[in-house]
Parts: sequence; C-alpha cells; structure tokens
Amino acid sequence: MTRMIAMALALMAGAATAQEAVNIRPDMMSVTVDTPGGPVEISRIQDNDNMLDGEWARTSRPCPNFCIQPMVPAPGVTPIGELEILEFLQDPDVVVIDGRVPRDYATGAIPGAINIPYTEAPDRLGELGCEPDFEGFICDGDDVKSVALYCNGPWCGQSPAAARRMIEAGFPPEKIHYYRGGMTAWRMLGLTVSDPS
Repeated sequence: MTRMIAMALALMAGAATAQEAVNIRPDMMSVTVDTPGGPVEISRIQDNDNMLDGEWARTSRPCPNFCIQPMVPAPGVTPIGELEILEFLQDPDVVVIDGRVPRDYATGAIPGAINIPYTEAPDRLGELGCEPDFEGFICDGDDVKSVALYCNGPWCGQSPAAARRMIEAGFPPEKIHYYRGGMTAWRMLGLTVSDPS
C-alpha cells in the first residue's frame, strides 16, 4: 500500500513539472509559410521557462531616435497584430515587408517577410504591382498588393517612415497594414525567427 501511494505521488509530481504545449491559439499549434528557401514552420518556443535576454530584452532606449511610435503611422493605415501577420504570410495578395535596414534585418526576421529597407520603400513600389510615373507611381490597378510593414518594435521608426514615404510616392494607405509590435513583440511571444543570412 505504501508503495502504491509513493508511485501515485511520483506520478503527480511528474505531471506537475511536465511542460505544457505553447500554442499560437487554442486551435493552432503552428503555421507553415512558403519562403524563398522553402517552407518554414512558425510556432512558439515550447520551453515554458524560456525568457528573453540580450538586445531584445532592453526596455529603455534613448529618444530620439528610439521614440515610441503611434499605432497608426499615417492616416488610412491599419494597425495589426501577430495573428494577422500569420494570415498575411499565407495570402498571395499580401506582401509582408521588413522595413529595417540590412544590419537590423540580419539579426533575424519573420519567416516569409521580404526586406525592403525604409530608405528604399518609395523607389520599390514596382515590386508591389505599381506602375512607374513621372512623379512617383500609379498604384490603382488590381495587381497592386496589400502590404504589412514591421520593424524592430514599438520604439522603431523605420516601418512608419516606410509607410509615409510609400504614401507620398503614390501607394494607397488603405493597402498598408502596420505591425507596431515588430520583432520585439514577435520574439517576446517566442515565435519562430528566421536567419536571413
């Protein structure tokens, strides 16, 4: 009898220390997206004790340049979160754009995102279906893709600058979505990060 009680206590202790699954949503463990390097499965880190450290754990960066960005970087732009990014990564009519400079992009990116640095965004609208014009681009056809922009996080001004510059060059603001959480929120949630190098 004592042995059975000891076994039961051991089983209960083992159950208490077992790792619980870390889903994206209750009904979604992972999402697979196509990338130029092949399919990548995006999931959350399964270690229940995982914590951020290093550069991504810093909370206080001097402003300027690292000032908190608004939820809507320009009139007509739609703010979004992680679940929308995951949907957009699977939608052929949406391009997820990492608006960071190459140095920042090289530190890790959302799988399936393409890097169009904010400094180049207004000159690369042709890649999104716009037609060149004398004073910018014409972006009113059915072939014009919607975009989801992100950068380092709520204190990063690179993707907000990209949105404003794209609009000035003729891109419709209603086709721009802004993921303000960026890489900081993505990493905080333990989501898969690709190595662009």
